[in-house]
Amino acid sequence: MAKVWAKPLVNSTGGGAWYRGVMRTALPIALAAVLLAVPAAAQEARPRTWANPVDVDYKYNFEQTHRGISYRTGADPVIVLHRDRYFLFQTLADGYWTSENLLDWTYVQPDKWPFESNVAPAAASDGERLYLMQSAFEPRPMLVSEHPETGQWDWHTRVLPPVSGAVSQNEEGSYGDAGLPEGKLPPGPWDPGLFIDDDGKWYLYWGSSNVYPLFGSEIDPTPPVRFVGEPTRLHVLHPDQHGWERFGQDHSGTLPDGTAIKSFMEGAWMTKHGGRYYLQYGAPGTEYNAYANGTYVASSPLGPFEYAPYNPVSYKPGGFVEGAGHGSTFQDRYGNWWNTGTPWIGHNWTFERRIAMFPGGFTADGQMHFSSRFGDYPQRMPTETVEDPDSLFTGWFPLSYKAEAEASSTVGEFTADRATDENPRTFWVAGANRAGETLTLDLGGVKRVHAVQVNYADYQSGIYAERPDIRTRFRILWSVDGADWRVFADLSDSERDRPNAYVEGERPVDARFIRYEHGEVAAAHLAISDLRVFGTSDGLPPERPTDIRVERGRDQRNATVHIAPVSGALGYNVRWGTAPDRLFLTYQVYGDDLRDLGDQLEVRALNTGVDYWFAVEAFSPSGVSPLSRVVRVPARD
Repeated sequence: MAKVWAKPLVNSTGGGAWYRGVMRTALPIALAAVLLAVPAAAQEARPRTWANPVDVDYKYNFEQTHRGISYRTGADPVIVLHRDRYFLFQTLADGYWTSENLLDWTYVQPDKWPFESNVAPAAASDGERLYLMQSAFEPRPMLVSEHPETGQWDWHTRVLPPVSGAVSQNEEGSYGDAGLPEGKLPPGPWDPGLFIDDDGKWYLYWGSSNVYPLFGSEIDPTPPVRFVGEPTRLHVLHPDQHGWERFGQDHSGTLPDGTAIKSFMEGAWMTKHGGRYYLQYGAPGTEYNAYANGTYVASSPLGPFEYAPYNPVSYKPGGFVEGAGHGSTFQDRYGNWWNTGTPWIGHNWTFERRIAMFPGGFTADGQMHFSSRFGDYPQRMPTETVEDPDSLFTGWFPLSYKAEAEASSTVGEFTADRATDENPRTFWVAGANRAGETLTLDLGGVKRVHAVQVNYADYQSGIYAERPDIRTRFRILWSVDGADWRVFADLSDSERDRPNAYVEGERPVDARFIRYEHGEVAAAHLAISDLRVFGTSDGLPPERPTDIRVERGRDQRNATVHIAPVSGALGYNVRWGTAPDRLFLTYQVYGDDLRDLGDQLEVRALNTGVDYWFAVEAFSPSGVSPLSRVVRVPARD
């Protein structure tokens, strides 16, 4: 819904492509022994790790309960670096989060919050003050704060001026698919995005529709704030040319019942880099796996803009975290670029979602890109400038995938095996939400465990009243033989709610069994969608895939990738891009799913008239294979 820009406090390094290398992640036994011998204090100096979805206390969505169910959700993330602190705003949170390191997030409840809970808020920093505005169908306030970590905000302007030519919500529906007449604008600004240029001029971008374009305008930020000139119509979607802009699961273009539906465009966000202006947008809709971010590029803030043929710039249709659209682009304090997005959960309601971050950057000639390769496995958080975003991947894989699972109790069909399938829409439900319930995984052999992620589900949660004591408590235990148990992580005294709790052990352990031991969760039921155990196993990585074939469809928006299975592979990354050294886009698929698809994967995210290059890599807990040969897939005449 709203995308905004914050003026970076660190200049972009910006030069050179962040090319993807092939990582060999098997950990030599000698090195492992050395690591285990290192004192804990020394190990703390190593970069800490994290995993998507971002580990924040997603708030229960009291405003939009569905069928009498409350659920935790997060969407439309805006991250701003302000006075050397990060601030995270999202939809329907009744507050926001702050962090000094992008790892440890503290929730802030504002002292003065003059509007109902924000939907897709816009935020921007001028270096001294942080500005905040909400999505609205009519003029609303803009707030300002020098130190938002305190929760104190002042009025910047009590009511933004009306947009000249804006129609009412009632009028909007009368225009239908015909679009708005010249001189007319949709009600708003809905999904606003703020941008402060290097010369100090301010711009506002907005729009959320499956019919109308995005709009942009210069604004005078001096209270009471006014529009400078007439707003500019920017662009609409072209799903007939851009495959990734088609709505539905894997860009099917339809709802589950087969009904055709137009794609949605929203979440405008502006980034300036190398003298170019990158107007980003989310499409084709937040409800399925194919939600993504794209960009148009111009030499001035209001265009004219040209479509980037390498779109989308952030895309993650496969894996546990699915969807990367409707987010923000920012630089961390070291100058590294990040893109945020809105992955899809969709169990209690189609708009049940979470938040993700993906590293990326710009090539020397200005191509914007962000990496979702292993994008929901643990990553190192950089503490310096990083040239290659793929180097942040730890090499830890989900040892828990399809592991044998046993629960202390179960409700009906919600069996323990649902907690090991890498699917956030299936889950185990315990017989009772009481301390001492357990979920135990057999990893099938002794493997090196580095981290665990506990992803809770909201099953029949009922309607919650707001409570200050919503918290998540548990222990993670490990064992070699299933009899002698030791503590891997202890959150028994936690005061935080952590629906997607990620915990890295003080040191890796060699374990066959991992046990979740329940303490407390706020929901009516104890339900876990996935108990994800990350680590490595002995052995060699899978061999290089040697037999791949790619067919461009008669419909140029589609290509089918045929993959001969590789022995020992847990899964595959299908990678593609507009040059053989720019395979920036990834579709991850597990080996058993690929078999169900007939050893082929259809990629439906291509742009017509654009040549592509494809390659495949295999992976397992023992590491990543060398990349297959890179196959050129030209556009059809």
